[in-house]
Amino acid sequence: MFSYFKHKNIEMPRKEDTLPGREQAMELSGTHYVNGHSILPPFPEGCRELVVGLGCFWGAEKAFWSLDGVYCTVVGYAGGYTPNPSYEEVCSGMTGHNEVVRIIYDPEVISLSALLEVFWEAHDPTQGMRQGNDRGTQYRSGIYLDSEGELALCEQSRSHYQSCLNAAGFGEITTEIKRLEAFYYAEEYHQQYLAKNPGGYCGLGGTGVCLK
Repeated sequence: MFSYFKHKNIEMPRKEDTLPGREQAMELSGTHYVNGHSILPPFPEGCRELVVGLGCFWGAEKAFWSLDGVYCTVVGYAGGYTPNPSYEEVCSGMTGHNEVVRIIYDPEVISLSALLEVFWEAHDPTQGMRQGNDRGTQYRSGIYLDSEGELALCEQSRSHYQSCLNAAGFGEITTEIKRLEAFYYAEEYHQQYLAKNPGGYCGLGGTGVCLK
């Protein structure tokens, strides 16, 4: 993905070294470009939330927005320290944030396990601080949740996929799995980017290994 900064950092910065950010949240239209649903809370009763990072969030979001049971998707930043960062700040490597997709879904229609299957198969979770040619801390593989029970399920899913990758000759999964402390919306032009720009850059690519 294009960036105004060269990707200098491939290691997580210390909290005390990160950028200060700002109090004001990103202003958005609030409407999902593909399905017309609201991308701002409150969401329909019973919906759950999953936040994942799997490389450039333009292609990552597209992998989820058309799935049955997904109410809406939105791209943003999570996993770091800087409040309400800009895209340029995240690309500097000095926020600690990851480029992520927030998935609001109906668990009565699509399960967390089914979403995780898409997540694992849509990228290479063994690459550390990069995906393909995209290098930097904001491209790391990550899963961020608000439930301890869901964390355990995700860790089991990671172990299962690791065995699949081992059988295919791949290395160790580097995906971080942790509680979601905060999600910050990305700028309007990033939202549903590949629907607005069908010929836009998409660096998403999996290993070809299925979660069996």
